[in-house]
Amino acid sequence: MLTSTTRRKRTATILALAAALTVAAPVVEARPGGGGSSVGSRGSRTFNAPSATPTAPGAAAPIQRSQTQPGPGMSNPGMQAPAQGRRFGGGFMAGLLGAGLLGALIGGGFFGGLGGIASFLGLILQVGLLVLIVTFAVRWFRRRQGQGQPAGAGAPYARTGLDNGPAGSNAAMGSAGPAGSGLGGMMGGAAQRPVQQRQIQIGPNDFQSFERLLGEIQDAYSHEDKVGLRNLATPEMAGYFEEELQANAARGVVNRISNVKLLQGDLSEAWGEGSSEYATVAMRYSLNDVKLDRSTNRVIETEPGEATELWTFVRQTGRPWILSAIQQTTR
Repeated sequence: MLTSTTRRKRTATILALAAALTVAAPVVEARPGGGGSSVGSRGSRTFNAPSATPTAPGAAAPIQRSQTQPGPGMSNPGMQAPAQGRRFGGGFMAGLLGAGLLGALIGGGFFGGLGGIASFLGLILQVGLLVLIVTFAVRWFRRRQGQGQPAGAGAPYARTGLDNGPAGSNAAMGSAGPAGSGLGGMMGGAAQRPVQQRQIQIGPNDFQSFERLLGEIQDAYSHEDKVGLRNLATPEMAGYFEEELQANAARGVVNRISNVKLLQGDLSEAWGEGSSEYATVAMRYSLNDVKLDRSTNRVIETEPGEATELWTFVRQTGRPWILSAIQQTTR
């Protein structure tokens, strides 16, 4: 007969294995946008690869974290969040099945009180019941979603992600976003409409703004200036930066960035949606990037002194450019 100590050990093992089956959210480390992650929103092109340029001839890494939700017909190969229709039957169900099957093999089952064939049969019944419940729930939610889709369901949504995130000087931009964004679009009270894109012209003054933002954002990040980051980036991007700074503080480190210099840059693509204008720019730049111990200022880690990334900027009518996405590149 199993002792209580043995049961507790087996239960702990099952829980640990089940937890290992879940997917953790990606964490962006080092300089803004560093650590190999791509984050932010590019309007209706969020999940489309930017055009290659001489500065970034390789493919851009797909967006991994974004507040823009992919609509019908929009692919999202880089997103690590669960896809629609998978929330009830994905990692959660895998964890339950893994724990239950392992428990049956070692004589514990779900509840630890049954053994052998009885435990296995009980497991089958429980799994069957869960599958029926999940199937019913998924079909019910899909029917609800299908009733709220417009006739042109193949067109992308007009969500930009600017109406989300922490409050800041740019928080009012969300109310002026394209059709389908804002509270009505989030609550399903209004049908999503196809995004109408238009060409825009990018001139020398715009490129000067992009270069200036590159340096100012790195400087604000280095000084952990959250107010400054909110003024220079969308609320979504400022929220990601604040998460990184909080993680650094929890680890007792600080990221110091200096001597940022643009070496080469060119335009990947530029377009307009509603009252928003977007520009994705490939930039190769040099910098001094080190991690210091927060209490002693001792150098813990030194990052590479050069980076090539794709930065997307957005502006509303009458407003300056701000950062809305950073994507890594492949060489």
